[in-house]
Amino acid sequence: MLRRLIVIVTAAIFFSNSLTLAQTKKPKLPDKFPPNPLEITTPDPLLPRSPKDKQPLTLQEQQKLEPALDALNQEAATKLQAGDQVEAFEIWNRELRLRRFLGSLAEVQALSRVGAIAWKQNDGQEVQYIMQRLQAIQKQAQSQKTTAPIDLELWRSLGQAYQNVRSPKLAVEAYDQVLLVVREQKNTTALIETLKTIGEVHLSWFDYLKAAPIYEELLSLATSLGERVNEVTYLQQLAEIYDQTNQPQQSLNVLNKLAEIYISENNLTEIPELKLAIASNYESLAKKDPNLLLEAFKNYQEAYTTAWQLKEYVRSGEALQKLIALYRSQGQTDEALQASQILVETEAQAANFYGLMQAYDQIGQLYLERKEFPQALTAFQKGLELAQQLKYEEAYFTGQIEKVSKANL
Repeated sequence: MLRRLIVIVTAAIFFSNSLTLAQTKKPKLPDKFPPNPLEITTPDPLLPRSPKDKQPLTLQEQQKLEPALDALNQEAATKLQAGDQVEAFEIWNRELRLRRFLGSLAEVQALSRVGAIAWKQNDGQEVQYIMQRLQAIQKQAQSQKTTAPIDLELWRSLGQAYQNVRSPKLAVEAYDQVLLVVREQKNTTALIETLKTIGEVHLSWFDYLKAAPIYEELLSLATSLGERVNEVTYLQQLAEIYDQTNQPQQSLNVLNKLAEIYISENNLTEIPELKLAIASNYESLAKKDPNLLLEAFKNYQEAYTTAWQLKEYVRSGEALQKLIALYRSQGQTDEALQASQILVETEAQAANFYGLMQAYDQIGQLYLERKEFPQALTAFQKGLELAQQLKYEEAYFTGQIEKVSKANL
């Protein structure tokens, strides 16, 4: 017994000491993270001198180096196609290290190309290496702004490279540098192209709030230049932006301008959809200002009548459904019934039997609200006939008929 106790105590002391030792001997962290392979400065047989030598290559040396780097790019692409991703990016990294000897622009364009591939291959580490190098080039270019004219092509390439590695914030920062210069130069063409690029970056990341002022400026420029096609394009884009950001008043301003243009050009096919959107915005604004409900009614009616004239019966039915819902929300049952009767005709013209069945259901519900049971019964019976043809909602209409029949006793 005593021997067993000694063994237990000895084991406890051993494990206790081992635990203390394990706690005091923390794992040794590496002195530093692995270096960015794009910053390695070891000699390369393709270079006429050591990378540490600050002397730039001559034009003749650059012309000799460039095709060799193009060959490296092709070799890397072949490796990747063969499934050897690790070897491919090792070759590309060598190419990228050497591209800097052809100048910042050539290097950024190569970083942009390889960055797009790295992103597609889901190689986060390689993307990070490229990001670090792009930011170093950007910092250098920024520091040179006071001593040399800004290189617009370099900054545009930086913007594109950041887009390729999915860094929209840095992309916009680069394009903003271009924007400053083209504004100073009063270069309208370049200004428009740069604004469009920035706007597209914001939209590609669903940053509608930042996109809005960009497209407002583009709209202003298109209007001042009399470019009607571009004006319509920017108005449509702004309509989508303000819809996504739930800004009904701004949306109305844009949609009404669009409607004016379409009407002036006698392009009525666009009007029904526009009027539906306008009415919907007025309906939203009417929550704070009930007087605007009249505008909502008016635009839903215009959407319906224009669509009917154009024989767009599906769109016409959609407008009527919105109108009926608005009438019902305001307790205007008579008007809702009248619109529902028109909806029946509209759905019949569209050969939309499902919509027609729903229209009869709606009429039946409205008559029930008024306790006009015979009329409600007729509507539900017509709805049942359609339900039986469609083999859909038959039990529902049968139930409604039974309910009305009992109420009518």
